[in-house]
Amino acid sequence: MAAIAGRVCVTVVLLVCVLGGQALDLLMGTTTSGSSPSTPTVRCRCASYPNVTLCSWPEPPHHPPTHYVATYSERHRQSVTKHCHLIQPGSSSSDVISASSSSSDRLWHCHMPSLKLLTDYIINVTAVYSGSSSFHLSSFMLEDIVKPDPPVDVTVSRRDSKRLLLQWSPPPTWAHLDIFPLKYQIKYQRESRGIPRSYNLGPIESNWVVLKLKPGAYLFQVCAKELLNLGECSDWSSPVRN
Repeated sequence: MAAIAGRVCVTVVLLVCVLGGQALDLLMGTTTSGSSPSTPTVRCRCASYPNVTLCSWPEPPHHPPTHYVATYSERHRQSVTKHCHLIQPGSSSSDVISASSSSSDRLWHCHMPSLKLLTDYIINVTAVYSGSSSFHLSSFMLEDIVKPDPPVDVTVSRRDSKRLLLQWSPPPTWAHLDIFPLKYQIKYQRESRGIPRSYNLGPIESNWVVLKLKPGAYLFQVCAKELLNLGECSDWSSPVRN
C-alpha cells in the first residue's frame, strides 16, 4: 500500500503472520522523498533464558543508514516504551555475540535485558537515512525465541573395540543451567558415505553418551535445547571425528 503526498512517498506492508518459534513480523514500511531505502530484516533470539535476549539485523552493504532507532514495549502496554541498547557491528561486544552466528553479514544487535516471562513484546527498528526512513515491527514472546548457543568442547574417545564415548560441555552463554537445564541431541554419520542419524537424549545424560557403532570413521555433532522444549535447538556444534 503506497500513498504519495507532494514528493514524499509512504509505503506500508502488512504481513500475514504464521505462528512458530520465531518473532512474528507485523508491519514494514518506508517514508522516502527519493529512492526507496532498505528495510531492516529483524530476527530475535534468547540465547540464555530468561535474561539474554537479542534482536539482530544486517546492515545494508552499499547504502547504510545514518543511524538506527530501536524501541520495545509490552504488547498490551505500548504506552510504556523502552529504548534498546544498540550494539554496532565491529564492536568488541558485537564480535563476541556474532562468534556463534554463521552469518557473514555485518549485524546490528539490540539487547533487551530483564524481559518478563510469558509476555508478548513488540520491537520497532527504524533505519534513518538522509531524507527517508524505513521500519520493521515485530512481535515475540520470550519462550518462543529461545535458542541456546551450540555445545562446546565436543570430544570423542574409544572406550573399547565396540563403544565410543562422546562428551561435551554446555554453552557457556547459558547462565542458569541449575534453574533451566538443557537437553541434547546427537547427530553422527560415517565420514565418507554415511547417512546422518540423530536421536534425542534424556535429561539424565547431561554431557556424555556411550555409542555402540560398527568400526569406522565417524563425524559427531551435538545441539542443545531447553529441557521443557522452549524455542528450538541450537545450531549444531562443529563436527568432530573419532
